[in-house]
Amino acid sequence: MQTTPLRKYASREDAQIGAGDYAVSGRGTRTLERHELPVAEPARRRFAPRIPWGLGAFREGEHSRETLHRDTRFRRALATADGVSALVAFATVVMLGDDSLAPTAWLLLPLVVAVGKIAGLYDRDENLLSKSTVDELPALFQAATVYALILWLSDFLFVEGNLGRSQVLLLWGLLFVATSLSRALARRLVLRSTAGERCLVLGGADVADLLRRKIDSSSLINATVVGYIPFEGRRFVDVSAEGSLPVLGSMRDIAGALWEHRIDRVLIDTSTIPAGDRLLDKVRLIKSVGVRVSLLPRLLEVVGWSVALDDVGGIPLMGVRGYGLTQSSRFLKRTLDVCGSLTVLVLMAPLFLGVALAVKLTSRGPVLFRQKRVGRNGRHFNLLKFRTMYDGADEQKPGLRALNEADGLFKIANDPRITPVGGLLRRMSLDELPQLVNVLRGEMSLVGPRPLVIEEDNLVQGWLRRRLDVTPGMTGVWQVLGSARIPLHEMVKLDYLYRANWTLWLDLKILLRTVPFVFARRGL
Repeated sequence: MQTTPLRKYASREDAQIGAGDYAVSGRGTRTLERHELPVAEPARRRFAPRIPWGLGAFREGEHSRETLHRDTRFRRALATADGVSALVAFATVVMLGDDSLAPTAWLLLPLVVAVGKIAGLYDRDENLLSKSTVDELPALFQAATVYALILWLSDFLFVEGNLGRSQVLLLWGLLFVATSLSRALARRLVLRSTAGERCLVLGGADVADLLRRKIDSSSLINATVVGYIPFEGRRFVDVSAEGSLPVLGSMRDIAGALWEHRIDRVLIDTSTIPAGDRLLDKVRLIKSVGVRVSLLPRLLEVVGWSVALDDVGGIPLMGVRGYGLTQSSRFLKRTLDVCGSLTVLVLMAPLFLGVALAVKLTSRGPVLFRQKRVGRNGRHFNLLKFRTMYDGADEQKPGLRALNEADGLFKIANDPRITPVGGLLRRMSLDELPQLVNVLRGEMSLVGPRPLVIEEDNLVQGWLRRRLDVTPGMTGVWQVLGSARIPLHEMVKLDYLYRANWTLWLDLKILLRTVPFVFARRGL
């Protein structure tokens, strides 16, 4: 392989590196020749491992072969899911009527893919760690609406006959449901059959460890945090601390670390960037070598993620929402609570009766367990549950504190006070059903902050007490993210952010995510 001397530098700062640097070519192999840069074949990812930050603008580099393969698998799987869903939904609607498919019906496949492409349904996954179908349901709803409208107006191209209004409405509903389910299945299959993303954190060890725990606990993310690089500190690899993430170098050597450890994505903690450092230069450099970038904006812990983007003469601004629900929003949320709780109570009345009999016949004591909880604005109320413990279990609590496994909350995995029937009810979350009565009374909501007992509520101080501005819920962000496995201090932050970012869609999304959580029997 021929080489050429490495004599030209991108900038004066680059030239200061001088002797002692080496060039890197490719993802799976490395050529080390001092002062020389390979020129035999164009590399998929080529960079000098010790490039300083002040290089100005870069042309974004190509992504690695593994990254491109992963992105292609996702796009093809989602396009296939959309096409199959459209054909099945359309064929079902046609067969239920007196119509038949025309020879041109195969055009439905590229049509649904085109609608999805215009809606941006094939480009979001490559920029996100969490491959969630629930988050794109509004876009799928819009795409199904557009698709049904197009077919209604041009049914003469695909059907030998005419589609009626009821057929179009059925097609609309079937397409939305089918695409949602098939996309979720397609994503899960691709996540299990492709290599995960390798992530590097730019920031402190505490943030890196937190991100690792969150990523490892999510079923929607196929990624691994392999290490971190602090903005200030040591420049060599440090793996001395057992169980902790290794330091993979220094900021000056980050280009080499990206190549050596085959990094696919860099997670930047923007709150720890030293004063005077240029974040834009860091992002540009990382993207120039084909590595994706995700930012951790700690400001959102206060303002939330529900912001309005503004433009003032070409200057982008973020409009921060006020902390509070309007009267119309409160009415909308209460309407959802009343309608939802009444529907579930009526449909599940036989199940209520069966559970009540099982509790009463298997252990002494009342069927329902009542416990004082702290509700909206600090008011106390009696939370209702089916009794899952032996009568008098609260009196044994002081003697069991040494076995507590939760941070700030009292949780024991194998609590000896739980009855056999109670253990089954807890695994299936059936013990929570009487709280629907609390919802009807207005003491609770279907979705909201977790209602804490008095002693736990006393541990919440400062601005986090604003979580009490909203009615507590049967489920919430804390439930779908791990329930008792989330420490108290993290849970109350999630409650605060829920309040700062409330929308009706957020409530519906949490309810949708609660269903698989319950069926997976992860609740406690």
